[in-house]
Amino acid sequence: MNLSILVVEHLEKDFGELKAVHDVSFKINRDEIVGLIGPNGAGKTTLTRLIMGLIKPNAGRILFKNIDITGWPTHKIVNLGMTTTFQVVKPFRNLPVIANVLVSALSPRSKKAGDWIKTAEVRARDALEFCGISDLAAEPASVLSHGDLKRLEIARAIATEPELLILDEPLGGLNPAETSLIVKSIKRLHKGGRFGRLHSEGPAMLIIEHKLDALMQIADRIVVMDLGEVIAVGSSEEIMNNKRVLDAYIGMEVNELAS
Repeated sequence: MNLSILVVEHLEKDFGELKAVHDVSFKINRDEIVGLIGPNGAGKTTLTRLIMGLIKPNAGRILFKNIDITGWPTHKIVNLGMTTTFQVVKPFRNLPVIANVLVSALSPRSKKAGDWIKTAEVRARDALEFCGISDLAAEPASVLSHGDLKRLEIARAIATEPELLILDEPLGGLNPAETSLIVKSIKRLHKGGRFGRLHSEGPAMLIIEHKLDALMQIADRIVVMDLGEVIAVGSSEEIMNNKRVLDAYIGMEVNELAS
């Protein structure tokens, strides 16, 4: 039986008169990559911040591995096995690239990674190698290109040994070659890759992305938000043919993808 690793139930978040997230419910199974799409202001980032404990909901609950984590502090959620990247990458710019990843590799969860007996430095180097930037380990993060910063963000996340990884626009601002590299890394990580020492498979994923053609190559299911609400959930094909989605958000872009 395929158990859900994340269950979001009737989540609500208001900012004054603004309902940023309204009655949002969905699930992610342990073997899934789920895409999250919607126009700017749809509530996607607010939703992920709620899930990660960066802000607290007004109502609803969040279950991770059948544990109610609603309102938990972020560090406790990370140590339970869920982590996130951020749309705007903010590394320790004056520190070497490897030092940025060492912060994650020194987390309590990473340090107790089963019988994976390695120093934090080796774990950090493994994460950088997995993401294809091990040659930049000694460089200050300030010299990295936008694409390499995105890969550093993923390396920092996977060094915590997540069972669920939330990626916030991992392809944003990347050229086609960089996009292809990140997509390949995401696919390899999900299949197990060189990580997953605390569990037998790679992490489940929730990916927020505007590059729909790339996302639909990766995602098993798509969740669509608009004005704080979930308006559709389904396969890429179902989403591309959903009239409410076409009318509310994607329009011509999905028609072009489907053609």
